[in-house]
Amino acid sequence: MLPSLDGLVFSPTGRAEHGEVDAATSFAYREQDGRVWASYQGGDIVHGHLVGTRAGDTLEFRYVQLNHAGETSSGHCVSTLSRLTDGRLRLDESWRWESRPGTGTSAVEEVLPSVG
Repeated sequence: MLPSLDGLVFSPTGRAEHGEVDAATSFAYREQDGRVWASYQGGDIVHGHLVGTRAGDTLEFRYVQLNHAGETSSGHCVSTLSRLTDGRLRLDESWRWESRPGTGTSAVEEVLPSVG
């Protein structure tokens, strides 16, 4: 099993069709005892929260978010954790909106802290 996500920051690799998060969105993850949660914002997202579980290297969670247009949305996601060749972590996601039509796939990758 790959390491804990606790305290790590992830950013999307791009914007998925039907999605609202993009490379300007930042996810701050926490993890404890098989539970995962994160707050996210940036790009079109004013506030976002996700909460769920981790079993091995699979995360399953629900998310809710508020965009700059004042619209709220929610959905369900299953993600698979892997390690990139440079050592950073990556989540490959399959998601579906529950509050509106649309499904998709996307990926987020660990953002390393700036040096200096």
